[in-house]
Amino acid sequence: MGPARFGRVRVSVWFLLSLTGYLAMIPLHFKSVEHVALEERYGPARGKNIGEALGIVSGWGYFLFLAGIWLSPQDAFMVPVLDMPLWDTPWVGRAMTLGNLVLALPFILPGAWLGVGGVRELTLRVSETHRPESVVTSGLYGHVRHPQYLGAVLSHLGCSLIFAALYALLATPLVVLTIVLMCRKEEQELEREFGEEYRIYRRRVPMLNPHLRRRAATTTAPPNGM
Repeated sequence: MGPARFGRVRVSVWFLLSLTGYLAMIPLHFKSVEHVALEERYGPARGKNIGEALGIVSGWGYFLFLAGIWLSPQDAFMVPVLDMPLWDTPWVGRAMTLGNLVLALPFILPGAWLGVGGVRELTLRVSETHRPESVVTSGLYGHVRHPQYLGAVLSHLGCSLIFAALYALLATPLVVLTIVLMCRKEEQELEREFGEEYRIYRRRVPMLNPHLRRRAATTTAPPNGM
């Protein structure tokens, strides 16, 4: 796909479509976590199925469109040291360099660890549908309420660097903003479902800035988000 030019800015149609699709997933995600409202409107069984379907579509769509933001043709961000090319990707239009890889690893490795660890502790089913039924307070969820979303922010930075994607890097504040909004929406709905139990958990464990030392548990099984 050819690039559209705005002054000296080179933005591909692929990038613009990926960014638009990424933003379009946010309202779907919001709707998917409104468990109480969906079940009141459509009945328990149908409301649950609709919420889970919306959760799966918005979750996988979010990831695929975010990958499109990293991989789409755009101006390159090249680290000015260790600029040895590692491999060329003509379909992206940028060479991957050793400098970019070295700078990306401190973000990609902890981001992947948080993301995979969060899925393992919640289960893939809960992570896909955004519908926790049993609550995990040990491990990562004892340190941060949303380890998967924290992992997504770090992975976005790392992948933008490793693919030398300048405009993906510039989109980082937007990615952080949407993730914070999704966290708040999930927590609003979890508080509606679980009440004071969730409020206690929310006061004890930070949203995205993890405790380096885990605090002693003060409740049993407070619900948590992704």
